[in-house]
Amino acid sequence: MEYVVGIDLGTTNTCVAIVENGEPTVIANKGGYRTTPSVVATSEGGRRMVGHLAKRQLVTNPNHTVYAAKRLIGRKWSSPATDAARALVPYTLVEGPNGDVRLEVQGDVFSTAEIAAFILQEMRLIAEAHVGAPIDRAVVTVPAYFNDNQRQATKDAGRIAGLEVIRIINEPTAAALAFGFGKNLERKVAVYDFGGGTFDISILDIGDGLFEVVATSGDSFLGGEDLDQRLVEYLVETVEEGQDIDLRGDRMAMQRIRDAAERARCELSEQTEVTIDLPFLHTTATGEVHHLRGETVTRSQIEDLTADLIERTIAISEQALVDAGLDKSSIDDVVLVGGMTRMPLIRRRVAEFFGREPCLGVNPDELVALGAAIQAASLSHETEEVLLLDVTPHSLGIMIAGGYLHRLIEKNTTVPTKAGHVFTTTRDDQTSVKILVLQGEHDQAVDNELLGEFILSGLRKAPRGQVQVDVSFAISVDGIVSVSAKDLETGHEQTIAVTATSGLADDELERLIRESNAYMVEARASEELARRRRQVERLMGDVDGLVPRVREVMNGTRFGREALAKVEGVLHRGERELHVGDPRSLSEAMESLERAQSMLRGIAERSGR
Repeated sequence: MEYVVGIDLGTTNTCVAIVENGEPTVIANKGGYRTTPSVVATSEGGRRMVGHLAKRQLVTNPNHTVYAAKRLIGRKWSSPATDAARALVPYTLVEGPNGDVRLEVQGDVFSTAEIAAFILQEMRLIAEAHVGAPIDRAVVTVPAYFNDNQRQATKDAGRIAGLEVIRIINEPTAAALAFGFGKNLERKVAVYDFGGGTFDISILDIGDGLFEVVATSGDSFLGGEDLDQRLVEYLVETVEEGQDIDLRGDRMAMQRIRDAAERARCELSEQTEVTIDLPFLHTTATGEVHHLRGETVTRSQIEDLTADLIERTIAISEQALVDAGLDKSSIDDVVLVGGMTRMPLIRRRVAEFFGREPCLGVNPDELVALGAAIQAASLSHETEEVLLLDVTPHSLGIMIAGGYLHRLIEKNTTVPTKAGHVFTTTRDDQTSVKILVLQGEHDQAVDNELLGEFILSGLRKAPRGQVQVDVSFAISVDGIVSVSAKDLETGHEQTIAVTATSGLADDELERLIRESNAYMVEARASEELARRRRQVERLMGDVDGLVPRVREVMNGTRFGREALAKVEGVLHRGERELHVGDPRSLSEAMESLERAQSMLRGIAERSGR
């Protein structure tokens, strides 16, 4: 059987799910946790760590531990979001060879797609351990407001991880899919998705098995990280007040404060106040030690510190309703997604805005992954087909004379879609045109995201306005853009599939895929070795537990002495092979233990014990 999983690749945590026996199910990792921290680290020896293991060293080794990298995926080095992140994260950001963002860890430089791939690969291993078979296909979710660059980078991450990403699905859409699965709903639903790094809202019309996105809006750099930063700034100012110290230059101290701020924000969703104690926080050059002792933070304080950020989500929600052409009273259900929606102020403001209490019978951390798994099963024909109609979150067009954006596809257009427009030359004897592909809502081309550019050459010389060029856009169901330009007189055509915008060149991508495949071979071998070790240890425990009963039954008979001596030899071999750790020898030891177990059970059963 071929398995296909759904993965919610989150800023703070990542979750993997699968449909089993018609039911979507979250897969727990080896530690029993249903979500895995989206944290990656590398030890000095080059060992890769992902998830809880990496997060544990975040405070002690902040310079070489990467978190919240999803906020940077697909970003350009010149992006304002990159500038904002560079001022906040303790690890080092550098400019990539293609103007992209890269991260330096233990002297090695990684693209953001690689970091995402490490997390996706961990999800793949978790899922493979669960089903006991290789997995190489997945549906991966992205924030609805991700642009084409960010979607392409996510697809590249999947390829590096050895996964064929059969569909990119927007996070709010996935959540709505899980919310309405198997319920035969006829509802208009607003999905308010506030996670660690991004905010999205989508308005959907659900009915007759059809999930149709009417409008979507969001902010791809607004999330729990920003709320935590407000509390970090407050705590830093508390320590520095009246003292000649600079905590911002102490990366370990800043990471301890950030860790405490995140814990406090989470605890304040359940409690009205918390106390923060950070002893030996900072030592000056003169040896003076500074502490953060007994600082009480209340729920009302954090609400005051972050109220404007939450109001931004409400304003975005209002715009989404305007785009959908709906009134708040038209919404039947409000679904909350993302860990931030546990915050009481957010739940209160969402309820006040929509005039109804949000649905609380769903797990905001797992709903997106479950929806991705449902879509994966549908595409693989493992469940009843789900008809899903999503929209493009951004307008698409090209730059025209005067530096303006000419939109060919408006935002919130249902995908897949195509659109075209015929343009003319702007200069006499013009023999080529440069096509700048742009994404965004600003009238000035320079204020929008540049997705790609290409040149259509070989035009005949003629007075301006006489040569016609047909420019066509196409957007796939994944939200991936391709563009073509054709000289209508000669039929000469030039096409660009906007696929190189993740910052990875083709040869680099292929190299990373090869390295990833090698890592998977090693990781699977390691997992198989661990599995055999566990089996041998379990069998040794069973056999060892049977020996006293058999010794009592046989009562010193010759057959009993020989049988028990043979069992002792088998147990000694099991101990030896556990120490050596050779997979083949472990399998042989396992077979011997199973035979010994069967023999001892037979003796015990015949004796009636």
